[in-house]
Amino acid sequence: MGAALLFFYNAFNSYGWAILAFGLVVKLIMLPFQMKSKHSMMRTTMLTPRVKELEKKYATNKQKYQEEVARLYKDAKVNPMSGCLWTLIPFPILILLYQAVRQPLSYLMSLVADEIATLTEVVTNLGLYTAPARTDAYAQMTIANLLHEHFQTIVSNSGVAAFAEKLKDINFSFLTMNLTKKPWGIWSEFDTSAGVKGWLPVILMLLIPFLSAGLTVLQTKLSMKMNPAQDEKSAQTTKSMNMIMPVMSVYICFIMPVAMGLYWIEQSVLGIIQEALLNKYYKNKLDAEMADFIAAEKAREEELERKRAETERLKAEGKTQVNTNTSKKRLAAQERNAEEQRLAAIRAAERAAKGLEKEVPDSQVGNRPFARGRAYVADRYPDEPEEVPVPAEDVPAEAEEIPAEVPAEAAEAADASVDENKE
Repeated sequence: MGAALLFFYNAFNSYGWAILAFGLVVKLIMLPFQMKSKHSMMRTTMLTPRVKELEKKYATNKQKYQEEVARLYKDAKVNPMSGCLWTLIPFPILILLYQAVRQPLSYLMSLVADEIATLTEVVTNLGLYTAPARTDAYAQMTIANLLHEHFQTIVSNSGVAAFAEKLKDINFSFLTMNLTKKPWGIWSEFDTSAGVKGWLPVILMLLIPFLSAGLTVLQTKLSMKMNPAQDEKSAQTTKSMNMIMPVMSVYICFIMPVAMGLYWIEQSVLGIIQEALLNKYYKNKLDAEMADFIAAEKAREEELERKRAETERLKAEGKTQVNTNTSKKRLAAQERNAEEQRLAAIRAAERAAKGLEKEVPDSQVGNRPFARGRAYVADRYPDEPEEVPVPAEDVPAEAEEIPAEVPAEAAEAADASVDENKE
């Protein structure tokens, strides 16, 4: 980024035109990708009515709805997510450009940390710069401005002799504005004694954030005109973004150097021109694509209907054949089902020949055929074995001595004990 800015600065001898030239080159590089993104977004919008029809048709079956929408996009050769990726690329470029603008000593002059520290010490000793109490993120921009204003004095200092050839006299002024300054707080530098020359740059710098916000709104509306939201949720999200982005634009342009606001404005203007041209270009192209898609879809439906009718005719004539493409697992399942049906028919015929009623499965209770479970079998487990009487010769000797009858005295004592327990 720094090398590109320095190249354009040497070509135009203007930092402002270097920023604008850099933005134009970025736009041209991104144009093929943004054209692809625009085409994809407009094709997705083209299918919005079909998607809404599917949503109504499969309102109670979300899975079927998603499958049909995916099939629709596949048939139309549309990737609804392809239009989102390219819209994110400008943001990393903006961040990298911001770093190059914020640190001109590092990225435009290629000074290392030790050389920057030495240069800072030199301008401080010359009484041109006072280091702030806390870290200043824009210190390099301040020193670069001082280098331009006192270039000969600083370069001739013995402290920078080792890297004097790296120092460059860069003029950051453009349209009376200093592009390294921030609009926020610029009014404190207003010079009433200078007349128009004093307040003009201040007014221009304060207008840049609002101008960038207005152009952002215009670009977004133009984009949404040809790419309306597909559903209520998307429309609400788009509306929120349309409100947030201009506010962010104003805030960012106020707290960043004017160079970034100038870049943002240029990108918005180029984006508006690009949207207008691409909308006109792709509108006629998409009308032809939509006509071809409708014709292909109609032909496909007619072919499916023809095959369906042919299948029904072959079934009626008994000429259907086993699908050789069916998997072995499915063929085995079909054979098992056929064998079970054949055996069931044989059993039903045997029962009918014997005059028996319709066979009732063991699992059935009343009119519930699987009340006991689909796999219930009545005789799955054998009954408990009957008790086998023990032969007399196997009875122990002690058992033979047990009297057959209980004596009367013992019986009366037992009855008395039971009566006492009851009481």
